[in-house]
Amino acid sequence: MNKNFTKLAFTPTVKVIQETMGSRASYERMEESGDRYILTEAECAFIESRVDFFMSTVGENGWPYMQHRGGPRGFLKVLSEDTLGFADFKGNRQYISSGNIASNGKAMLFLIDYPTKQRVKIWVEAEYIPIDQAGDYLEQLVPEGMEGEVVSVFIMKIQAYDWNCPKYITQRYTADEFVKYVLPQNPGILGDEKELKDEFEL
Repeated sequence: MNKNFTKLAFTPTVKVIQETMGSRASYERMEESGDRYILTEAECAFIESRVDFFMSTVGENGWPYMQHRGGPRGFLKVLSEDTLGFADFKGNRQYISSGNIASNGKAMLFLIDYPTKQRVKIWVEAEYIPIDQAGDYLEQLVPEGMEGEVVSVFIMKIQAYDWNCPKYITQRYTADEFVKYVLPQNPGILGDEKELKDEFEL
């Protein structure tokens, strides 16, 4: 199987609309650009620096579901060059993503870095594993100090990924990113830098 994201995303109906809108020729060339599912150092570094991401799944009734996943920096782990995993923390106990993945084993991850305006889409075949069956994955995936917050783990085999363009991404910053990216270029913008760091406990 050619593991190029276009093989998964460009359905016959999508291709018809591309043709109508005049973009089909360029995307047809993209379809022949080769596989992209093995992670390089760039993807690994990007993935493991995230504090959150979005995950979409589809239920048995055909309806899509999008969920925000957050945790300590690096909670989304690179287990191998084509495999990701993360621990599922306690939440509202709806388990919609868990059920959808248990049903059809497919998901898509959307990772975005707002300061640098970068984003990556990752198509995966996913496995939902309850905590009592997770075994060695718990040691690999559970962040230190969060052992009591985990209810399951997800293991995801990458089928394809694609870096998106930065257009229309609005730059925004967490408190530590603000200190890292903005203050050095704008000294004095919010007064004393030490006081700011103390306020945000950085």
